Amino acid sequence: MGLGVAAALGLSACTSSPDTSTAAAGPTPAAGDSAGQATAPASFTVQPAVGTKDFAPGEPVRVTVASGEIQSIALTNADGKQVAGELSADKHTWSATEPLGYGKTYTWTGSATGTDGKPVPLSGSFSTVTPKRQVSGSLNVGDGQTYGIAMPIALTFTSKVTDKAAAERALSVETTPKTEGSWAWLSDTEVHWRPKEYFQPNTKVTVTAAIYGVKMGDGTYGRQDVDASFTIGRSQIVKGDTTTHRMQVIRDGQQIADYPVSYGLDSDPGRVTHSGIHVVMSKHATYSMSNPRYGYTDVNVPWAVRISNNGEFIHGLAASVWAQGKKNISHGCLNLSPANAKIYYDSVLPGDPVEITGSTQQLSAKDGDYADWTYSWADWTRMSALNS
Repeated sequence: MGLGVAAALGLSACTSSPDTSTAAAGPTPAAGDSAGQATAPASFTVQPAVGTKDFAPGEPVRVTVASGEIQSIALTNADGKQVAGELSADKHTWSATEPLGYGKTYTWTGSATGTDGKPVPLSGSFSTVTPKRQVSGSLNVGDGQTYGIAMPIALTFTSKVTDKAAAERALSVETTPKTEGSWAWLSDTEVHWRPKEYFQPNTKVTVTAAIYGVKMGDGTYGRQDVDASFTIGRSQIVKGDTTTHRMQVIRDGQQIADYPVSYGLDSDPGRVTHSGIHVVMSKHATYSMSNPRYGYTDVNVPWAVRISNNGEFIHGLAASVWAQGKKNISHGCLNLSPANAKIYYDSVLPGDPVEITGSTQQLSAKDGDYADWTYSWADWTRMSALNS
């Protein structure tokens, strides 16, 4: 008579990791039957194993049968509600299709029939972990939005992640056309993905952070999954040279504008515009500028496009029109005439690159949330937890 899986596994054995267990029921058959075909009792492999404690619900939940077919499988919680699942076409594997809860007990029931024609029962329970804390994640990109070709994807967590490799394995970016890119950890709470080169225009992007149920270290687990699908728009690149006091706008490979500009005062390191690849972060029809160090507060400027977190914008300023195209007198921003600033403002997407050259100061990682392009590709990939 066949043994139940619960008996074969030993219910007294417990584990804190998502181990699998294998059990066969019934006596070892003779080699061959009347037709000359080998027969065997059904053998279950169960994940999580019967008796498992503190199972992370982000791990796969499945039952696999060798030497036979699944006849019935049910996984129920303490209230008797069944977990949704799917049986493979060959009836060898059943997989849960909905996430398990935290701090719950679940019970396996079911049976399989071996090639020997005998039924083998499945029974037994396991429990899921109760996290010390749960961490959420938020994305900087939104469903259905359109971004520029340099747009980084940023995922920010509500608390420190110590098992960065586990968290990163739960993240994915799918692109059409296929785009080479990598995740990089900029802090214990923030990880970014950027392509090796600028995105191709019209690329379709889906980012998924399947962090629910994922153990992130020190008793912390993901609270819920987050995802977004968006599109990369046309290619638009600003090329600015502080030594020529000009700024060109290149759209889809063609120059569409060449504006006179006043950049940051070259002689003052605190005012000079930084060289390097900036990324458009946001834009504002009017913006209030303050810099008490240099004696001004609440100066409203029109058509302001933020390109870093160190105070650099492209904006209109009628008071500096006399210097635009001739001298650099600003406090780090790119000053345009209000009319030119409006034309540029209307063309901008978040994620557009702004490439500045010619100044004495270089843009660095400390200059803002979108300083991803200040890293070489080799340095960027080394910041992935999966490459360290």
